[in-house]
Amino acid sequence: MEIQPHIIDTIKVFDIGESLKTVAQFFRDTVFTHVAIVENGRFLGVLSEEDVSTFDTSKKVDDYRFNLEAFHAIRDASWLDVLEIFTRNETNLLPVLGEDQEVIGYYQLLDVLGLLIETPFFREPGGILVVARSSKDHSFSEIAQIIESNNTRLLGAFITDIQNDVVITTIKLSSENFNDVLQTFRRYNYNILFGTIHDQFLEDLKQRSDYLDKYLNV
Repeated sequence: MEIQPHIIDTIKVFDIGESLKTVAQFFRDTVFTHVAIVENGRFLGVLSEEDVSTFDTSKKVDDYRFNLEAFHAIRDASWLDVLEIFTRNETNLLPVLGEDQEVIGYYQLLDVLGLLIETPFFREPGGILVVARSSKDHSFSEIAQIIESNNTRLLGAFITDIQNDVVITTIKLSSENFNDVLQTFRRYNYNILFGTIHDQFLEDLKQRSDYLDKYLNV
């Protein structure tokens, strides 16, 4: 998936010698959380709106150069790398650098999320499974084998959390043979945390529980 066409070159880049008053006005006029700062045409860092709100705006950006953050994306970064940088730095605007460390533009978070939503993981109909397993036993190849051995298509999978050495994986798969996939995951000792399509195993347990309740009430 190509992300480079989404680089925006119309958003201002500030020089280290500019007034903080100008930068503060930029943040007031936009919804962006960060902006790029350059020195002699080369990327120096990013300045956050939160920091600027506490600075003396009668001074220059240079007076606060040690408050700059260094995160950025390179021109050839994949969309997953870009999304990770956005998430790790809690920003909605990410400078993109060329080969000479010049700022060639920005990525906006909404554009990158839009690309994610266009992937088969979100667009294709199917079911969602969330499974948990110890990190030493976690295997994407095994997850794929379990799904495909039940004549079901794997549409996507990614790790959504790691807690106390337990890996939690969210899986999107086609809806055919969904319950067979669930039973196979259980046989392989996966803990099923969530499933969006009717789970026959859970329904059987419910029916047995209902029967037991009726028996005990006789």
